[in-house]
Amino acid sequence: MNAKKGIPIFIAILFGGLTLLGLLFNLPALNSLMLGWAGFIAGFALLLGILNLLYIHSSRTIKKKNLYSAILVFSMLAVFILAVTDNMGLTDNGVQTTFNWVLAPLEAALASLLAFFLLFAGFQMLKRQRTIWSILFIMTAILLLVSNALAVSTLLPQNINQIIRQVQHVIQNIIVLAGVRGLLIGIALGAILLSIRILIGLERPYNK
Repeated sequence: MNAKKGIPIFIAILFGGLTLLGLLFNLPALNSLMLGWAGFIAGFALLLGILNLLYIHSSRTIKKKNLYSAILVFSMLAVFILAVTDNMGLTDNGVQTTFNWVLAPLEAALASLLAFFLLFAGFQMLKRQRTIWSILFIMTAILLLVSNALAVSTLLPQNINQIIRQVQHVIQNIIVLAGVRGLLIGIALGAILLSIRILIGLERPYNK
């Protein structure tokens, strides 16, 4: 193994082992040191990513007159200027106001559209292959959409609204929650396996 491939593997195994030792034997000084280095490297990598993104889209704006790139560059500069003026005391919560009036409504709109996108994807899946799981997915999605719409409606009697809320509670807090827990357990097991493979040098994402 040449030095070009061996040095990254050695660094990954060394720092991974030190972090594992700090967690297993409860060494606060070692944990703080590792977290400090990780935070510094992550912050530096984030800064490089932001500068690279700004450079690429600035070039697209100047050379290709790309509207979306121009909007992205303007937004990044506007938020940066607001952050500077907030720290200097020239503006009061400019970044937070921008988040509340621009980013939060966009996130809410995208989240509300997500349900309809999933329902449309379910219908497309049902067209291609009719299985019990695709039918169950469509029925659950329609039931949740209809029940959410009817639960806030004042046109139905109170006892019917109560039944709808109980059905929602069973689906969301029992069925859906069980599936989410299964996914989280699978993600945790996969993360543990990947960490072990990185520690012993079998997985090398830093070489890609």
